[in-house]
Amino acid sequence: MRLIFSILAALTGFYSLLIFIRIIFSWLQGMVSGSPVEILNKITDPYLDWWKRKLNLRIGLIDFSAVAAIVSLSLLQSVFSMLSSADRLSVGNLLAVILFSLWSVASFIIGFCMIIIILRAIAYLTNRNIYRPFWSAVESISQPLMYNLNKLIFTKRTVNIFQGMIVSFILLALLMFGGRFAVNFVAGFLYRLPI
Repeated sequence: MRLIFSILAALTGFYSLLIFIRIIFSWLQGMVSGSPVEILNKITDPYLDWWKRKLNLRIGLIDFSAVAAIVSLSLLQSVFSMLSSADRLSVGNLLAVILFSLWSVASFIIGFCMIIIILRAIAYLTNRNIYRPFWSAVESISQPLMYNLNKLIFTKRTVNIFQGMIVSFILLALLMFGGRFAVNFVAGFLYRLPI
């Protein structure tokens, strides 16, 4: 049984790598082509297209459905790896692996949001032209993000943009560190479960 789970983990990891390569190639449209690229597209596009159809994860100019596709494969690979190497299989171990995998996704998203806010602060402090494509993309992601985060603290009050950036960054940093502590605590409890 362990051999089967090891093979499944390896296949899932290999497919994740193919998906990642496909995503990189999509950024280089027109520069990379040929028969190997077409085969790669035929292998990976049905899976990626399923995520695009099922989830609407477009924020501004960026579509995060590919991230969700890779994350789900990573979660599955973690579960297969845990099942292939665990001395004892238990529901607690499985739940802890799933929790750590979900937290890795959440922490990636939180870190990405923190980077977006830092970029927005740089644009604000250096008076960058936010109508250029890169800064426009940063603006289209940061504006709804900061609005929703600031609404948590300043329910009825309007704040200036720089204050909003600082508050948003602090909230995300607290979420990152608090989440890491909570996940480690809960996972430790789950590992000790006798079931």
